[in-house]
Parts: sequence; structure tokens; C-alpha cells
Amino acid sequence: MIGMIMPKGVVFIADTHVSEDPDVDELVEMALLCAQEVRRFGVEPKVAFLSHSNFGTTDLPSARKMRRAVQLLQRNHPDLEVEGEMHSDAAINERMRERVFPGNTLEGSANLLIMPSLDAAHISYNLLKVMGDGLPVGPVLVGAAQPAHVMTASVTTRGLVNMTALAVNGAQAAVAE
Repeated sequence: MIGMIMPKGVVFIADTHVSEDPDVDELVEMALLCAQEVRRFGVEPKVAFLSHSNFGTTDLPSARKMRRAVQLLQRNHPDLEVEGEMHSDAAINERMRERVFPGNTLEGSANLLIMPSLDAAHISYNLLKVMGDGLPVGPVLVGAAQPAHVMTASVTTRGLVNMTALAVNGAQAAVAE
């Protein structure tokens, strides 16, 4: 997962570095683990499952898997605010989302974007970083038994310090449990 500090707020994107083409169960687990990590940042997760399909407008396999993951999460984790499958602009813009899918369960702007593939996530992350003036935090490796994070060759000194602080915080939280 990557956190992007944007001029309009923080958004988290998954999975930018590990799961090439996650299946439904992997997407559900990814969303739950990332939501837990987002809470560690002091942010209540608002999860959007992104797709080229917008609330059932197409029935291709990638749209079906995103739709199914949302259904499972809504059924098994009603405390988690999650919606989809949807376009990225609908995830961010509540008025647009209400126009396209009145009565959806997501309030406000999504802040945790679950992508259908590693390609989609990594492309989105790099576009936001360059065109949206986003400051990346991560990648944060979620689901490991001990705090561990991925460092890329393009990491800055500030990024290295941020990730070190995040790892220390994760280790302290693990000891406290």
C-alpha cells in the first residue's frame, strides 16, 4: 500500500507492489489489512474498489471480481465503509457517485483505493505522484508477521526517514499487543 499526501488530502492505494492479479479472496484480505493500516495513520478508512466498470456497467472478469469482493466485505464486515466497483472519479467525487449510483453506502471521498491489479495501482500511484504533486509514504507492506517495508531505488532521504519511523511505530505496536 502507498499513502499519497495530496493537496486535497491523503489517499491510500493498494496493491502497488506485490499482488499482480489478486483474486476475490486476496482483494478482501488486502482491503481489511490496508484498512487496519490506514487506521494506524489516524484516518478512518473509506474504501473504494476501482474498476473500468461503474456499478455494474460492464461484466468483464476484472469488474466481476471487484464487485464480488465488495459484496463479501459488505456482508461480513458491515462496520467497514466500502463501495464499488466504480470509476476512480466516482470514488473521489461524492456528487458524481450519487448521480451514477444513488443510495451507495460510501459517504464523502474515498481514501483507500483498492485496484484490480498491480498494473492499475502502480500506474495510478505514479500519475498522482507526478501530476498531482503527491508526496508518497511507502510502500507499506501489510500482512507480514513483523513490520517490514519495501524500499524502492527512487526513495528520497525524507522517504527513508518516514519509512524508518513507520517501521519503529509498527514494531512498538506489535510489542504492545
